Amino acid sequence: MKIVLTSVLVDDQEKALRFYRDVLGFQPKLDIPMGEHRWLTLVAPADPDGVQLVLEPDAHPAAKPFKAALVADGIPITSFGVDDVQAEHARLSALGVVFTQPPLAMGPVTTAVFDDTCGNLIQIAQQH
Repeated sequence: MKIVLTSVLVDDQEKALRFYRDVLGFQPKLDIPMGEHRWLTLVAPADPDGVQLVLEPDAHPAAKPFKAALVADGIPITSFGVDDVQAEHARLSALGVVFTQPPLAMGPVTTAVFDDTCGNLIQIAQQH
């Protein structure tokens, strides 16, 4: 068994696509119309056949309150691995990304948390 898909609930798929593609640097994999929404996935450029990130519409009634509760408590919805948190923090900050937690070393990992503009907090993490 292996992980092939993981989802991030987003308030606007087109806005999310622009952020996750143009700012974070993920590459589109699938974009299939599904009525009002799309089956929209992205992958890491270094692993085009790897785990797909689904930009999932937050249309379900439970989604928005769930997302709001996580943000209110400062809890990231997911975490992305990076080689250098400090460098990625600097790159993303220069692009206007708002961080709620600057890089913080915590034993074997350094993390930072940012707002994805789509209703979520996202963590980046570097293992040492």
